[in-house]
Amino acid sequence: MNDRAVAHMDLDSFFVSVECLRDSRLKGLPLIIGGGSDRGVVSSCSYEARRFGVRSAMPVKLARRLCPDAIVIGGDMELYTRYSAMVTEIVKGASPLYEKASVDEFYLDLTGMDRFFGTWKWMVELKQKVVRETGLPITFALSTNKTVSKIGTGEAKPDGQLKVPIGEERPFLSPLPVNRIPMIGNKTYAALCSMGIRTISTLQEMPANAMHQMMGQNGLIIWKKANGIDETPVQPYQEHKSISTENTFEVDTIDIKMVRTLLAAMSEKLAYKLRRKNRLTGCITVKVRYSDFNTETKQLKIPYTSNDKTIMDHVQRLFELLYQRRMLVRLVGVRLSDLVSGSYQISLFEDTPSNIELYQVMDRIRNRFGSTAVQRATTLGASFREYDK
Repeated sequence: MNDRAVAHMDLDSFFVSVECLRDSRLKGLPLIIGGGSDRGVVSSCSYEARRFGVRSAMPVKLARRLCPDAIVIGGDMELYTRYSAMVTEIVKGASPLYEKASVDEFYLDLTGMDRFFGTWKWMVELKQKVVRETGLPITFALSTNKTVSKIGTGEAKPDGQLKVPIGEERPFLSPLPVNRIPMIGNKTYAALCSMGIRTISTLQEMPANAMHQMMGQNGLIIWKKANGIDETPVQPYQEHKSISTENTFEVDTIDIKMVRTLLAAMSEKLAYKLRRKNRLTGCITVKVRYSDFNTETKQLKIPYTSNDKTIMDHVQRLFELLYQRRMLVRLVGVRLSDLVSGSYQISLFEDTPSNIELYQVMDRIRNRFGSTAVQRATTLGASFREYDK
């Protein structure tokens, strides 16, 4: 598949860029987007702040210590979501096939579009269109596959563009540190460094079976990526994909306290499922079916999130608005839709580092022992069915 043409586009410091559009006086200043107090975490930061060592997921208190002159803004996910939708519409309108990988990045499959030079020119024009119509800086890279293009985007930032021609994948990757490979996190990086593997060139020189013996199937995948081999397809973006749960009561009920407990359990389990799939939801729907079989729903567009409490709160408010007939309830359900890829981290404007660590520990327990291994006391015993759509 050497004749593929795959581009990766990534908005530069997306949240920061949106804030600078809202207030141009912030341009060029060390800016931190995060929790409203020192107990929060950094969700995003400007390049000026990064020079002081500030990074995403860092406690705001530490970030302030590293960069005392930084301006800290609580963040506005509703505004960021609107700008993400604007860019998505531009990409959607121009691209034959695209994948929305997160709120601020996209993959585009341009295979067969007038060969490589024509594709490059097309991508330059698309970048210019995004900048012109939204005011947001965006970087892209073009190569034969998703891995090389994503790494290329990282090398071209900020506000850059990069082409890795067919056959040049290995030389391009060779001098880079191994943690540039997308699937290599801190633990894998530390393990590789302990084996003396610090650059991608070292990985390229190793036999594939040696990596397989040391790290199993993941080792083989890492070796392939290091050698510029990645046949992963660009997945068409499906905005209406959803996950949902519902429960039909054995006996129609008017026990609203019990119904609210069930809705909380539904929200908790769906939020965990989102995080496990590395997804965020942008739309919540609550359904109520009464004893006379009339069914009513209410829907709410929200800033992308996979936060338990955020989803629970919205579900409870929707139910409060929905349950107006004061009659027996036959069925309740919750649906999360408008799903995009993305990590839990980006929605944590109000969480503290200790809360984040707690969620991560709870999820690790669930991953190992099952989704009901850890639950809130208020949701114990609630059961329901789940659906993927």
